[in-house]
Amino acid sequence: MPARDKFHSQVRSALLKDGWTITHDPLRLTWGAKDMYVDLGAERLIAAEKGTQKIAVEIKTFGSLSEMDDLEKAVGQYVVYHDVMSKLEPERALYIAVSETVFVTLFEEPIGRLLLDNHRIRLVVFDPQKEVIRQWTP
Repeated sequence: MPARDKFHSQVRSALLKDGWTITHDPLRLTWGAKDMYVDLGAERLIAAEKGTQKIAVEIKTFGSLSEMDDLEKAVGQYVVYHDVMSKLEPERALYIAVSETVFVTLFEEPIGRLLLDNHRIRLVVFDPQKEVIRQWTP
């Protein structure tokens, strides 16, 4: 299993505070002979629909010296996980969790905005100090 991200416990706590139940920590995906691990799997009851909403969350710190290298790796990982999940768990939506700081410095910039506007990725933005969710992108 891969090492946990620096913000793993903060994101987990923020999801719990937001009404999610953690179902997998991590969420294991197997495709052929390859195993992959999304950081968290979660679900919550949707009262109006009398069903559940399921998500998978990959946590990213963007802590290396190259923000663009981090972005390229995160988007590549997202695409692989997304495509495997579309076959194994099509009801589960995939998100990348990023801190508010990363959101402002990268995803409010033209390159990040382009990815969000083109619906390449979905984000969950969190405050690591307060351990709360600040925003979900569609």
